[in-house]
Amino acid sequence: MSQYKGERSRQFPSKLSTTQFVKLYILHLLNERSFYGNEIIDEIKVRLSHVWVPSPGMIYPLLRDLESNDYISGWWEEPDKRSIRYYRITDEGIEHYKVIKRTYKASLEDSLKLIQYIMQDIYQR
Repeated sequence: MSQYKGERSRQFPSKLSTTQFVKLYILHLLNERSFYGNEIIDEIKVRLSHVWVPSPGMIYPLLRDLESNDYISGWWEEPDKRSIRYYRITDEGIEHYKVIKRTYKASLEDSLKLIQYIMQDIYQR
């Protein structure tokens, strides 16, 4: 059980926030190929079997944050219209992706084990 300030943690032991998870997923996708924002949303939805979908209100600020940190770079498909902005991962982004992928793996595995134990105990599955 996790400890915080010498006391038991009352928080569900998922140490990965939704924002951290979505940043990881964005970099994962952009490590494969270039995407634009709505494509990222649709791709995450498909890869997660339509169980969860990130909102545009989450994706676009994260894309701007990743771009301002030089982890991704963006360009307009038609610069005059500025309607579709594609993104690609940068060399710095690839290095950052490798670090957070390795860092978050243990948290994701812990969360998976916890859910499996809960499902087995409560639902006998």
